[in-house]
Parts: sequence; C-alpha cells; structure tokens
Amino acid sequence: MITNRATFKFAALFCLLLTITSLALAKPEWQQRTLKNGLQVIVIENHSVPLVTVELAVKNGSYTEPPEFNGLSHLYEHMFFQSNERSHTEGYLEKVSEAGAQYNAVTREEVVYYHYTALKTGLRPVMTFMRDELRYPLFEKEELTREIQIVLDEFARNEANPYFHLNHAIELKLWYKYFSRKNVIGDRKVIETCTPEKMRAIQRKFYIPNNTALVVAGDVNAQEIFKMAEELYGDWSAGEDPFLKNPLVQHPPLPKDEPVIVTQPVNAASISISYHGPSTDTDAAATYAADVFSFALRQQDSKFYKTLVDTGITTGATMSYYTQRNVGPIQFTAQTTPEKLKVAIKALNTEINKLDALDYITDEQLESAKTLLEANEIFTREKPSEYGHTVSFWWASSGLDYYANYVENCRKVTKADIQRYVRKYIKGKNRVIGVILSEDDKKRIGLTEQDLLVK
Repeated sequence: MITNRATFKFAALFCLLLTITSLALAKPEWQQRTLKNGLQVIVIENHSVPLVTVELAVKNGSYTEPPEFNGLSHLYEHMFFQSNERSHTEGYLEKVSEAGAQYNAVTREEVVYYHYTALKTGLRPVMTFMRDELRYPLFEKEELTREIQIVLDEFARNEANPYFHLNHAIELKLWYKYFSRKNVIGDRKVIETCTPEKMRAIQRKFYIPNNTALVVAGDVNAQEIFKMAEELYGDWSAGEDPFLKNPLVQHPPLPKDEPVIVTQPVNAASISISYHGPSTDTDAAATYAADVFSFALRQQDSKFYKTLVDTGITTGATMSYYTQRNVGPIQFTAQTTPEKLKVAIKALNTEINKLDALDYITDEQLESAKTLLEANEIFTREKPSEYGHTVSFWWASSGLDYYANYVENCRKVTKADIQRYVRKYIKGKNRVIGVILSEDDKKRIGLTEQDLLVK
C-alpha cells in the first residue's frame, strides 16, 4: 500500500516528467561521420562543464565467442590499458597524468567499450593515448599473467554471490546450445590458459576501424573532433568484416520448460522465469512493446504489482527485457518466503497467463509508462561521460537509427502491440523457471522440480 506521502511524491514526480517531455527533447542529438576506413565518429556536444570523454566501442563481447574463446573479450578489455609500443617513450606516462585523465572499460554481450574522461585541455593527448592502446598493444607475457589472475579474482568474487549461481544455472538452460555466446564472464579454464597469440587473434579480427565507433562527448566542437579523428585514426587500415564469414549464431528455441533449483545459504526464496525475447535485427517492433510493457508492470499501481506484492504473496515482483541484437531475454522475478514459495509460483504463473488481455493495463497506465520511459531516457543524457556509454551500447546492439527514433517508436506502442508481443514471446512459450533457497528450506517445504513445471 502506498502511503499518502509516497503518493504525493509520485504525483509531483509525474508532473515533473510531463513538464520535461513537453520540451520536445525526446530525439537525441549527436553529429556523426564515417571515415574512409569505416570508423564511425560520433560527437555529443555538451558545454556545461570543461570535461571531455573519449570512448571507443567495439563490436566484440561474448556473442562473438566460441567455447574456446569464452571470456577472452573480457580479458582483452583488461589488457587494453597495458603496455603498448608508444608507452615506453620518455614522458609518455607523464602526459597521461597531466591530462587529468580517468579511465575504465566495460565488456557486455555485444559490445566492449573503453573510455577516458579528462579536462578539456587533455583532449588531444587522450585521443592519442586511445589510438596507441588500440593499435599498438604489446600483450607482454608478465602483464597478461597478472591480468589473468585479476580476472580470476573477479570470477571468484562473482561466485561468492549466491545469486550468481542461480543466474548461471538459468542461462545454461536458456542458451543451451550456444551458452558461451551469452556468458560474459567466460570459462575459467579458457581464461587461465590464454596466450598472447589469442589476444592477437582477437585484435586482428575485431579491433579494426570498420568494427569500431569513436564516441566523443562533452565540451568539444564536432568539426574539430572529425578533423582530429582523421589525423589520428585515418591511416588505420580496415579489415575484413568479422561477421561476414562468421555470422551470429541462431539460438534455437527452448524445446520444453526447464526447471532449475539452486540451493545456497540465503534466508528468503527468489523466483526467476526467463524466456527468449525479440531481437532488434528481426523484430524491432516487439522490442519497443517489450520496453513499454516492462515499464508499465514495474509501477506500483499496476495489476501485476498489486496482485503479487500488495497481497503479501511476494515482497517484490518485476518484469524486464534486455535489448539485444541476438535474442534479448525476458525475465520475471519475484521474492518471497520459503513458506509462500509454491503459492507465489502459482500466482506468478496466473498473472503471466493474463498478460495478453487488452485490459490488463489501462490507457492511463500505458501513457504513464511511455512518459516514464521517455523521461528516463532524457535523464541519461545529463552526464556526457555516462551518455557516451549509452550511445555505444545502442550503436552495437541496434544501430543509431534505432536509437535515434527509440522514444518516438515507444510512444507509438498500442495495447494491441503489447498483446502481439506477449503472445509471440511469453504466453504458452517454453521457459526456464529457476528458484534459489537454502538446502534446509528446500527439504522443509518439500520443493521438487515438478513444482516448478506446473503452469
């Protein structure tokens, strides 16, 4: 039940969101140019503070990894900022410090991005550092050995989280034929035995200009960036399209429902039901419906939330969709007590079976979800250093045309669109249903896999 104070705060926020959307800022603004070698240069001007973020996005990640390379996109990310042919030059590291630069990188399923954020005066040095790290890595054996251990330590930290084991077990079932293509953290043995030669193989195949975007955001001038990009990156030779001879794998549909019970030392019980969802390449329309519907169901006034949470059956319940070029997963999650677990599974299934009803959400809830989604998108642009990551993600997983028209297309979503989405990807479709609870609780309530398979 929402208190009066919470209701007031929500109403005030909603009015603010309506005001923001009335400013017609839904369509993102950037300038872009493609160099002759295929490098896409994307510039986001924001002169609010004298900072600049230089980011390189590469179409790499787990979706490019056969089992023998699983985890090496992530390891390559760790090696990116290590020694290169230019870094041993006298005064090189001092220039990095003088630029006031901070750097980091992220590996995801369909993109790896690297970024420096620095003072405006450090723009050219940072653009140069990025070029050197991109084009002239040394992959020195000692450094590789050290970074392998760092990645393995990261692996161990993930394994220490009980919910890692639930997610891992579910994904093994969900992506049963090509698991490595969705397993970002990778395979421990593959990481342990990596060689500099494998790093070189990744570099030659994926780290080429026609598979890369240079995203520059902050207090910059687009024309100056285009000129600098040509000077620093224009002589970088294009390579063969890495997806021409090795297209993305086609994840086959689940042949049946798959139950997963994971026991870990946890006090509560959690449920996760996962489906294969739409891909941006093959069903973009359904991806918009998926996002809008997810926003609608996450609101506390939704029938989904009220039925599962306000009744006390669960302490939390949500639906999400993860946009991907190569099959985005749909996931329902809920938390409850072990005593209520079987009732909660039944209640969640009951709600899932109702989702295709045209009156499951009201017209007002649909429009509210669109407004919240639009406002959320606008808020992401407030900080250029973060917004560059968003642009990199969409560039890789959908293309900039998709992203440029994203809010507009979400605004067009109707109840009939949502109904089609639910019937095509959710209702009556095979899924993986997973549960995590303690071993003692599992025995005490007599939970079996058959309990998970009842729809």
